[in-house]
Amino acid sequence: MKDVKPEEMRNIVLLVHGNCGKTTLSEVLLYDAGAISRLGTVEEKNTVSDYDDDEHARGVSVNLSILPLEWRDKRVTLLDAPGYTDFVGEVKNGLRAADGAVMVVCAASGVEVGAELQWQFADETAMPRMVFINKMDRDNASFERTLEQLRTKFEAKFVPITLPIGAFTSFSGIVDLLSMKAYMGPEGTEAEIPAEMRDAAETARMEMMEFAAESDDELMLKYLDDEDLTHEEIIGALSQGAKNGSLVLVLAGSATKNIGARRLLDAIVDMMPSPTEVSVRAIEGASGEEVALSADANGPLVVQVFKTLADPFVGKLTYFRVFSGTLTSDSRAYNVNQETEERLGQLFEVRGKEQTPVDAIKAGGIGAVAKLSETTTGDTLCDRGTPYQMPQIVYPEPLFSAAVFPKTKADLDKLGTGLARLVEEDPTLRVERNTETNESIISGMGDSHIQIAARRLAQKFGVEIITELPTIPYRETITKAAQIQGRHKKQTGGRGQFGDVWIRFEPLERGEGFEFDSEIFGGSVPRQYVPAVEKGLREVMSTGVIAGYPTVDFKAVIYDGSYHPVDSSEMAFKLAAHLAFRNGLPEAGPVLLEPVYNITVTVPEDSMGDILGDLNTRRARVQGMENVRGNGVVTAQVPLAEIQRYATDLRSMTQGRGYFTMQFSHYDIVPSHLVDSIAQQAQERLEKERE
Repeated sequence: MKDVKPEEMRNIVLLVHGNCGKTTLSEVLLYDAGAISRLGTVEEKNTVSDYDDDEHARGVSVNLSILPLEWRDKRVTLLDAPGYTDFVGEVKNGLRAADGAVMVVCAASGVEVGAELQWQFADETAMPRMVFINKMDRDNASFERTLEQLRTKFEAKFVPITLPIGAFTSFSGIVDLLSMKAYMGPEGTEAEIPAEMRDAAETARMEMMEFAAESDDELMLKYLDDEDLTHEEIIGALSQGAKNGSLVLVLAGSATKNIGARRLLDAIVDMMPSPTEVSVRAIEGASGEEVALSADANGPLVVQVFKTLADPFVGKLTYFRVFSGTLTSDSRAYNVNQETEERLGQLFEVRGKEQTPVDAIKAGGIGAVAKLSETTTGDTLCDRGTPYQMPQIVYPEPLFSAAVFPKTKADLDKLGTGLARLVEEDPTLRVERNTETNESIISGMGDSHIQIAARRLAQKFGVEIITELPTIPYRETITKAAQIQGRHKKQTGGRGQFGDVWIRFEPLERGEGFEFDSEIFGGSVPRQYVPAVEKGLREVMSTGVIAGYPTVDFKAVIYDGSYHPVDSSEMAFKLAAHLAFRNGLPEAGPVLLEPVYNITVTVPEDSMGDILGDLNTRRARVQGMENVRGNGVVTAQVPLAEIQRYATDLRSMTQGRGYFTMQFSHYDIVPSHLVDSIAQQAQERLEKERE
C-alpha cells in the first residue's frame, strides 16, 4: 500500500453483538475498495477476516483482524472485533488501536445486550462512533424501530444520514440525505429518490440539518434565519459533531446485498477522526506526569502492543499501533514496562493472515513484528531517552473457570510453559495454582473461550489437557469457644516422647485468619516448646475436621500443660497440638464455609422473570433490581458452587442476549443440609488422589 500521512489515516474498530453480519460487511468493504478481487462468505469459510480454524468450525469471529484498505486516497484500517462476549478481550484490544468505531446493528433483531456492553467499552474512552444498521433485507427488518431502540438504549444524539429504500425482499437501495440522491443495488447506481420516499427524505434531511446546526453556533444563527446551509457546511458540522462525540451518525444497508457499504466508507473518511485529531495521553517516565501525544511521524517514538499471537510458522507475532514517531525495521526500541531493550526485525503490514514486509510504520499506523522476546500485550516501546508509557489495557474479570490436568507425563512437563504462552497471547485468560485444592485453574470469559484455549494449547504448544469444573475452595471454621487437652505420650524402650498442652479455641471474625497466643505462667510448659505448639497447629489446620478443608478464622491460646525433663521435645509438643486440634475442634461448633460472589446480571426486560426464578434455585440473595434503558439489571450474592457454569447457562436462558459480571465477596456458612454431601465428595476426591 502507498505511503500516507497520519492525517490521511482512519483506524476504525467494528463493534457488534454476535451474528449481525459484521464479518460479511468487512468483506464487502474490502471488495468495494478494491483490496480484494472476489467476495468470500462466512459459509464458504473464505473471508479475509475469519481465517482461524476455530472461526471456520464455529462460524463466528474469535480473533481481532486487521483489514487495511484505501478509499478516496485515504487509508482506512478496519479492526474487525468478535461479537460474542467470550472474546471480549479482542474488543478491548481493538478499541485501544482505533480512533473511531462503527457499531453494526441488525435491523431485524435490533440492539442486543452484547452491543450494549461494547458500547460501554467505547464510552470508557469517549471514542467517536457511528452506527450501521445492517440486514435491511431480512424478514422483520425495521430501520425506524432499530433507530428508536438506539435512542432508548444509549445516551447519544443519533442522526440518520442515509435511509433505506424498502425493507425485506423489497429493499433495493438507500437515500443519501447529504446529496439527496438515491443509490440503487450493489453497484450503487445514482438515481432520483422514489416519489413515495420524497416526504420522508425531506423530513429526515431537515432533522439532520438541525442537528448539524446545533454543533456550530454560526450555523445555528444561519439556520434560525431560514438560510440554506451549503453541502460543505453540513458535512463540516456533522463531521465536527461526530468527531467530538456529540453526534452519532446512522447509516442503513445490507452487507449480503452490498448496499450501503460505499456510503459507509464515505462517512468513515469524511466524518471519523484521523490520528492527528485524537487526544492521546501517555505517562512521561522521568516525571511520572501525564503528557499529550501528537501523531507526528517525526516526534518521539511511542508504540503500544495491543495484541500478541502465537503463530506456528513465525513464532510470536506482535501487533502494535504507532502513536508517535516512526518505527523502522531492523531497529532497537526500549520496552518501558519490562525495562529492557528489544531488537526488532522485519516489520509487516497485515491484512487478515497476510503479512506484507515494510521498511517503516509511521505515527497512526498499525503493523506487526515477529519474534520479540520480552514484549507482551499492553507494553510500550519507545526511545530509551524519552521513556513514554501508554496506559495499560484494562480487561474484564474472568467469568468461567476450569481445572486443568495433563493427559500424559510428557504433557505435564510442558504444561506450565504452554499455559504461560497462552496467557501471553490472550490476557483475558488467567492461570493460577490453587494451593487449597492443589489444582491448576484456567479462567476466561466463558466455556467456548476455555475450549478454544485448550485447542490452541494442543495445536500451537503441543500440550494435551483435560478440563473439569474446579473443586470449590471450601474452608472450615468454628462458632464457639472450647478448651481441650492434647496429650502425647509414647514409650519405645529408650527415650520416650511426652508433650501435654491445654489449648483454648475461640472463633474470630470472618477474614481474620489464624491467631496464636500463649498464657503460660510458672513454666508448666517450657518457653522453648511454645513455638512448636504453634507450628503443630499450623500444620494440622490445613486439614479440617468436617471435610478436610483448611480451618480459618480462629484463635488458639495455650494456657496450661506439663512436660517431662527427659522425654519432652519439640516433636512431642507438635504432636500434642495435633491431638488438641483434632479433639477440640469438634467441641467448638465447626461449620463449613463457601465462597460467595457478587454478580450483576443484565438481560432484556422480558427475561427478568426467568432470571430471578433461576437465581432463587441457586441460593442467591437478590440485592437489587432496576430497569436501565430497556434492560433489567439484577444484583445478587450467590455461592460459587451454584454459578460455576453460569456463563453458559445465562447464554442459554437468554439466547445469548444476557451478560453478567462477578467478583468475590466473602465466605459464608454452608447450609447444614448440604454439608454431608460436600464432605462425601471431598472424601471420594481424596481416595481418588491416593490411587
